[in-house]
Amino acid sequence: MTILVTGATGHLGSLVVEALLQSVPASNLAVSVRNPEKAEHLRSQGVDVRHGDFDQPETLAQAFAGVDRLLLISADADNETRIRQHKAAVSAAKQAGVGFIAYTSVVNAGQSSLSLAEVHRATESAILETGIPYSFLRNNWYLENEAGSIQAAIQGAPWVHATDSSQVGWATRRDYAHAAAAVLTGEGHENTVYELSGKLLTQAELAAIAGDVLGKDIPIQNVDGAAYAEIMKGAGLPDFIVSMLVDMQAAIKDGALAVESNTLEQLLGRPAQPLREGIQAIVGQ
Repeated sequence: MTILVTGATGHLGSLVVEALLQSVPASNLAVSVRNPEKAEHLRSQGVDVRHGDFDQPETLAQAFAGVDRLLLISADADNETRIRQHKAAVSAAKQAGVGFIAYTSVVNAGQSSLSLAEVHRATESAILETGIPYSFLRNNWYLENEAGSIQAAIQGAPWVHATDSSQVGWATRRDYAHAAAAVLTGEGHENTVYELSGKLLTQAELAAIAGDVLGKDIPIQNVDGAAYAEIMKGAGLPDFIVSMLVDMQAAIKDGALAVESNTLEQLLGRPAQPLREGIQAIVGQ
């Protein structure tokens, strides 16, 4: 059986490959990457490194050839670009005769008010249309998404957000990666939709955990969307990033990430990594 991971040199993909190498022979593992030279460390371990560029669809069918199980990791770009890239990858998987597709989506993708959910709805739909057996890994928020707030707190800044008391199911990127590896190597995951979340917490509760790790009280600053935008602009972020962050905060405030589920721990076969440990890793403790 050949398992292939796209984006294998990225933050999530590299962790998935690391997890897979703990449970399957390297000879059963392939990766599709835009720059194969960045995956030489995997090739040296016996992994089949293939060139696959979502912006060059002609490379993808060849990259996916002979693949039994594919992990399609969502790309990083604007929505229109990502939808185009993902549809090209799904089409190539169909053309190559891939037997199973796992896709990293977002929690409650079908109804989510998150702007990025549009990408995941379109991709899930494209996969369904192929008739290929699938598993949608609907990940909640990565703890690492809050690295900016954690680093700012180290410098004495308040923990700024615009989500009121809405909850988020944070988990570490490593846990999401290990869950994906479990689906790729396990049985009985065909045609499944997994809502993957950690324990639901508010921003204030997460900030308290961060404060405990840092050994300091972190002031919480809950503001409205307009004030949040001004603060982000004042931090030097470009307008398009500010707009994206404001939209995300509004969706989170509306409960877009308050999706309670123990499926992540079921796939892991263990408790989720404590967020305290994840924060310690972010700050290098």
